[in-house]
Amino acid sequence: MEHIGRIGIWIGHSNIGADVAQELERLGYATIWLGFSPPAELDTADPLLDATERLTVGTSIVNIWTADAKRVAESFHRLEAKYPGRFMLGIGAGHRENNADYRKPYGALVEYLDELDRAGVPKQQRAMAALGPRMLELARTRTAGALPYLVTPDYTRWARAQLGPEALLVSEQKVVLDDNPEQARKVGRARVGPYLRLSNYVANLRRIGFDDDDLTFPGSDRIIDALAVHGDQDTVVAGLRAHLEAGANQVAVQILSADHDILPTARALAGRI
Repeated sequence: MEHIGRIGIWIGHSNIGADVAQELERLGYATIWLGFSPPAELDTADPLLDATERLTVGTSIVNIWTADAKRVAESFHRLEAKYPGRFMLGIGAGHRENNADYRKPYGALVEYLDELDRAGVPKQQRAMAALGPRMLELARTRTAGALPYLVTPDYTRWARAQLGPEALLVSEQKVVLDDNPEQARKVGRARVGPYLRLSNYVANLRRIGFDDDDLTFPGSDRIIDALAVHGDQDTVVAGLRAHLEAGANQVAVQILSADHDILPTARALAGRI
């Protein structure tokens, strides 16, 4: 797991090109996590792996309701043959509100993992979106570990205790490199607010300690400040390091900015975590 590094970049799978991947590798980032439900073909990973030499590319996450397990396994093996050891398959059950075929997620994930087993996708090259205790245990026993999203360092500390010392734990953290609180919160709220309409995230945020005042759309300043850390470089770096100090193997940084250009922030944070 050391090859994934201590800091990665989380970005929508259709929002990154080969040139940006090359720059991120040059800056020292070891992993790019592709979000927003990459398709079963996993073809957005190929150009990023092609353009780089050492970078690991992972999915965070492939949605089990929209990406057939057999096709995903075939795509995994294609990537593994071309780029040995440089692809990590992250899977997850998505959201009741967004998936018409949604049913009990635990059983569906077990079935999906069974299919990946039959197709020879190795445990140590797959991970799972997980928030609650039961899902974390499934991630621990059936995959390399967990990819929690929309969490705080306090959650990371709790999740590490649930997972034990050996499992992979990659915690996502949104950041806004802007020391104007009003502007930064506007950017952060635009991304965080919609998640407060999704029941699984709301349940986990209550577990972390947020209440109705925080969770009412579009979110209190308190919850925005926690889920989209903002400020100057030192403040943002401290917010990212907090996940590592709480037990994460890696923090997956989702860079938010008004112009959607991640590179200025990536350059500012490079080498500081």
